[in-house]
Amino acid sequence: MESAQLEPEVEGADVELQQLPGPTALADAAGDLSLVLDVPVELAVEIGRTRMTVREMLAIAPGSIVALDRVAGEPVDLLVNGKLIARGEVVAIDEEFGLRVTEVLSPERRLDATS
Repeated sequence: MESAQLEPEVEGADVELQQLPGPTALADAAGDLSLVLDVPVELAVEIGRTRMTVREMLAIAPGSIVALDRVAGEPVDLLVNGKLIARGEVVAIDEEFGLRVTEVLSPERRLDATS
């Protein structure tokens, strides 16, 4: 039995290689947010948290008061997809609540806030 050759046949075709983008071109592409401007994200305002047992939670009824870990007047957190990005104060606009942003966290502080 003759063994088949596994080497591919290559004709002498010229191949043109494109120049890869340099660091500045990559930085420009990274700064272009136009590709993600229409991507939906979830924003949530967190006024505080608490821990309780299942028994305490099941005892919650209309009129119950749940104490949170924030002092009245303390800034509340603005979360984007669960990540803290800013803080602000709750405001009333007509019959709805809103948030007046008072501080946008730097990327370094955002990392500290998640750990």
